[in-house]
Amino acid sequence: MTQPLHNKVIFITGASRGIGREIALRAAKDGAKIVIAAKSDKPHPKLPGTIQTVAKEVTDAGGDALPIVLDVRDEESVHTAVKTATEHFGGIDILVNNASALFIAPTLETPMKRFDLIQSVNVRGTFLCSQACLTWLKKSSNPHILNLSPPLNLDAKWFKDHLAYTISKYGMSMCTLGMSEEFRQSGVAVNSLWPKTTIATAAIAVNFPEPVLRASRKPAIVADAAYVILTSESKNTTGNFFIDEDVLKKQGKTDFSEYAIDPREKLFPDLFV
Repeated sequence: MTQPLHNKVIFITGASRGIGREIALRAAKDGAKIVIAAKSDKPHPKLPGTIQTVAKEVTDAGGDALPIVLDVRDEESVHTAVKTATEHFGGIDILVNNASALFIAPTLETPMKRFDLIQSVNVRGTFLCSQACLTWLKKSSNPHILNLSPPLNLDAKWFKDHLAYTISKYGMSMCTLGMSEEFRQSGVAVNSLWPKTTIATAAIAVNFPEPVLRASRKPAIVADAAYVILTSESKNTTGNFFIDEDVLKKQGKTDFSEYAIDPREKLFPDLFV
């Protein structure tokens, strides 16, 4: 049976938990080589998962793992991580810009420290990691950059309640818009992927009421959609703003109940959808 991601080198930021971890585990089933790049080197008192625990899970699932401590805000750290990854695995075929900081608040309730954090992690981190990996991606036979960011929509309703966060996530999507065209002739696919519903991650658990968590889907739905995108032909799949459910529907899937945290709950729509 063909395994499209077998021996592909996939660099995933924020891969120690949540969606990043799930994408890593899905790719590991094909025998992919996963760079688990995240800050979580030691166990967090409230949040599960470290780069080491995910590395073991990837290996157990059939993949090869390289855990690297990475803060995407640190330019030197990013370039060192890319150097380490390419020396270890020989290149990079796929970059998943999953690392993200969440802060939902109106303008007058957003401290500049928080503003700077979400901009530096979300948009700057995406730009920096893409820039650092592109030399290697251009050498790959089927290179992809996948940004976990929403469709661009300038309706004011997506800005008025959480302007700083919207700027940061739309900044990631603007990287998709610009880089997909800039690197089209090089064959590097650049796409965005966003969930139709909230996803049961630590970020949702910490920042939203418990009923929202119950009305969310498991990260596996995003990972399954990511797999479809990352195994597509890069030259024919670029510049898109995908929604997880829509991607899987095009593959013929009709029953999504397996992804629900609680199938009895009405699903809670994510922001920007």
